[in-house]
Amino acid sequence: MTGVLAQMSVLILSGVVLRRLRPFGIDPERLRRTITGLVFNALLPALVLSALWGGGAHPQGWKISLFGVAIVLFGLAATLCLDRALHLDRRQLGAAMLGIAFSNVTFLGLPVLERLFGPELARPIVIQIDLFSTAPLVFTLGVYIASRYGGAPANLSAALRALIVNPPLWAAFAALLLGGHGIPRPAVLETPLETAASSVAPLMLLALGLGLRWNAWRKENTRLVALASGLKLIALPLFGLSLTHGLEISGDTRAALVLEAGMPSMLLGIVYCDRYRLDTGLYAMLATTTTVLALASLPAWHLVLGTIAGEPT
Repeated sequence: MTGVLAQMSVLILSGVVLRRLRPFGIDPERLRRTITGLVFNALLPALVLSALWGGGAHPQGWKISLFGVAIVLFGLAATLCLDRALHLDRRQLGAAMLGIAFSNVTFLGLPVLERLFGPELARPIVIQIDLFSTAPLVFTLGVYIASRYGGAPANLSAALRALIVNPPLWAAFAALLLGGHGIPRPAVLETPLETAASSVAPLMLLALGLGLRWNAWRKENTRLVALASGLKLIALPLFGLSLTHGLEISGDTRAALVLEAGMPSMLLGIVYCDRYRLDTGLYAMLATTTTVLALASLPAWHLVLGTIAGEPT
C-alpha cells in the first residue's frame, strides 16, 4: 500500500505546488472550486451510474450505512471527551468536532480503495457510505454543530437544499430504479461513463492538494491537533474494526470500511468554519496534519488488517 500512496502523493503534491507557486497567475482556490464542481456535478454522477446501474447496491448496504453513521457519532463523542480534558472554547470545540467526526471518505477514500481493492468493490462501498450516511449527516448534523458553536446563525433550509439538489445522490437513485426495473445499461454509454468515472480519482487528489493550507500552523494549537489527530487516525479506525465484528462484516469489505474510518478530516469543514465563524485556522491545521499523517497511518492499518485476516499484504 505504501507504493500506492506514494503514487497518489504525486498528484496531491502537484496540487500543493500549484497552490504555492500560482503559475501563469492561477488562482488556486478558484481552480480547486472549478475542479470540485466538475467532479461533483458531472463526473461523480457518472461514476455512480457506472457502479450501480446494472451492478446494484452493495449486498451489505444497510450495514455499511450504519457503520458510517456510527463512526461519525463516535467521533463526536470522542471530541466531547477531549473537550473535558482540554476545556476548549466554543469555536475550537466546533472545529474539532467537525474535523474528528467527518472524514474525507470520497476525495481520498475513493482513490485509495480503488487502487487497493479495484473499482468493483471500492465504488459501491464509497457510494454507500458517502451518499447514504456521511453526506446527509454533513448537511444536517454538521450544519447544526457549526452554527451552535460558531457565531453565525444556521441556514438549515440551505443545508437541506444542498442535500436535495445533489447530483450524485440523484444518480444513485436513478441507477437503482433503472436496475430494479430490469432496464439494462445501453452499450453506447459504457465507454463515456467509464471514461468519466476513471477521471474522478486523479482530479480528486489534485483538488485535495490544492485545498491543503500549509500556512495554518499555530504553535498554540499543536497539542490539540496532535491529540485530535490521534483520535482521528487511530481511535476511529480501531472503533471501526470492532464495529465490523459486531456487524459481521469480513474480508475486503471490512478492510475497506476500517480504512474509510481512518481517513483524514474532510476539506469541506474549512468552508463550514469560515461560514459559521468557527476556528478556521485550527481546522485547516487539523485537516492538513491528518492528511499528511494518513500517508503513514493508512499503510499501517492495511498491514494490521492483512495480519488479522491472515492474508498477504
